[in-house]
Amino acid sequence: MEHSRDRDRDRDRNSEKDKEFVEKLVKLNRTAKVVKGGRRFSFSALMVIGDRKGKVGYGFGKANDVSEAIRKSIEKAKRNMVLLPVKNGTIPHEIQGLFKASRVLLRPACSGTGIIAGGAVRAIMEAGGVTDVLSKSIGASSQYNVVKATFDCISKMMDAKTIAKNRGKSLKELWG
Repeated sequence: MEHSRDRDRDRDRNSEKDKEFVEKLVKLNRTAKVVKGGRRFSFSALMVIGDRKGKVGYGFGKANDVSEAIRKSIEKAKRNMVLLPVKNGTIPHEIQGLFKASRVLLRPACSGTGIIAGGAVRAIMEAGGVTDVLSKSIGASSQYNVVKATFDCISKMMDAKTIAKNRGKSLKELWG
């Protein structure tokens, strides 16, 4: 009896820890394998998580159950977290990312514009804490490839502090 109470307490503690991340389901796919007894279904989930403060990650999980596939993808997303530089609610500069045939163009936008983006890019920007951004997805519209192209954009983005440090200048000198 006491053992199950401890388990409940642990579960509550885990849910508090998970609340720091915003979880967005980008794509859930069901595949069927035909076996002797009929069809056997399996599921794949593409998830994006973020803390709304500039950290985002994505994960892809497969399982025979929807909830298990989502759980696996969230675990992978937590391991793949990257830093998204956010300046006044938008990105620091225009950038283009590429993955296979998918190309994503991200542009900074003035305050009040909102997130003008399609499904996968919108999920990543919301999870990362970006409030104003313009985006265009060019080429193949495979959600997985669009997510990878968006993360290619994020990896290419330059943060003002690191540029100033590399040039040996202060942030004030850089902005003028």
